[in-house]
Amino acid sequence: MTTVTAAKPDATPRAADVPNDLEAFWLPFTPNRAFKKKPRLISRSKDMHYYTPEGRAILDATAGLWCCNAGHNRAPIVAAIQRQAGELDFTPTFQFAHPLAFQLASRIAELAPGDLDHVFFCNSGSEAVDTALKIALAYHNVRGHGSRQRLIGRERGYHGVGFGGISVGGMVNNRKFFGSLLAGVDHLPATYNREHQAFTKGEPEWGGHLADALESIVALHDSSTIAAVIVEPMAGSTGVLPAPKGYLKRLREICDKYGILLIFDEVITGFGRLGAPFAAERYGVIPDMITFAKGVTSGTVPMGGVIVRKAVYDAFMHGPEHAIELFHGYTYSGHPLACAAALATIDLYRDERLFERAKALEPKWYDAIMSLKGLPNVVDIRCVGLTGAIDLAPIPGSPGSRGYRALDSSFFDAGIMLRPSGDTLELTPPLIVSENEIGEIMEKVGASIKAAA
Repeated sequence: MTTVTAAKPDATPRAADVPNDLEAFWLPFTPNRAFKKKPRLISRSKDMHYYTPEGRAILDATAGLWCCNAGHNRAPIVAAIQRQAGELDFTPTFQFAHPLAFQLASRIAELAPGDLDHVFFCNSGSEAVDTALKIALAYHNVRGHGSRQRLIGRERGYHGVGFGGISVGGMVNNRKFFGSLLAGVDHLPATYNREHQAFTKGEPEWGGHLADALESIVALHDSSTIAAVIVEPMAGSTGVLPAPKGYLKRLREICDKYGILLIFDEVITGFGRLGAPFAAERYGVIPDMITFAKGVTSGTVPMGGVIVRKAVYDAFMHGPEHAIELFHGYTYSGHPLACAAALATIDLYRDERLFERAKALEPKWYDAIMSLKGLPNVVDIRCVGLTGAIDLAPIPGSPGSRGYRALDSSFFDAGIMLRPSGDTLELTPPLIVSENEIGEIMEKVGASIKAAA
């Protein structure tokens, strides 16, 4: 087991830690007016903790934003970034490259199951999803199946904030303000049913049959029009919805039956969150593509990507050798600092056996989070891997306000960072969390739930 001791920073705030004006920054996914009246500011971090400008410790129960899987400011990753910044700041990967990008792609391909052997780099989970969707459409096109243009997502799915991602995504507020989105998109039903799944530890027994809805979508549109299905093995941002037992295998069978590509969005589940390098390994299902981001650098430098099966990659490798095979990419694809950070992060995961550690902690995590059952307004708790979510009954006429109350209390009173999604509290600690810290998390979350009652 890895033992991590919280740092004791100087409690005197530095001038640079305290902004003199909050107005200019338009915060993402944040109620800006409420935040700027009572800001939750972070200035430093180390291992399992954030620190406010005043030096107050905040226990991180969210791994930042599902991303700091190895903990904060880990020395090997920091050193790798510093070293790389002094050697090579940037090189284009359009027609040029640098050695670390190839090293990293090989390391990621080694971690991925089956013949997921090729890696296309980008800078975020949103870019990774849009990249995977474009690869799927182009794949069918280069094979002479240009009629396969339809994309299938899932209700309550989250696939980032690009137009492709919100089109296949299924979270209403992420979609409703932005017009008609992409044409030719359909959605599978969500896999969650409180009546059948409430207070389940791990994958629920009920719900595998919901994958058969893909057969109905095929019957409606015809398989010759469908390019790809994209799902999260665990729907994270919508409130931790684990895949029911057998669900992902059934999706794979139906996609194989009709020649449809299957994409796993593993931006959250990748790099140890569910006790394996990728959830595809946990569930014994090999998709045609895996999207990743977040944990690949433990949140230190933005990076994302798509891992592609050999047959998909090979379909593009025809025609004149001097011709571009895929007209897609980003200025910062495979950025040198991101590659250095990712290589050091993957080394840390290996050396400290953090994926295995997460798997071993899973039963203790399940028991601990389920201990919150019975607290005021708790109507369901879900957990899989080192993730969990607590549904709170909404205040009548004011959905989301109870979750926001819990957020405020958790930060200012309990000294913990949790993530609200409406009236759901999501917990996803760094993989270095100790058993004692798991107990501390639940104690602090319990206090926040009581304060929001």
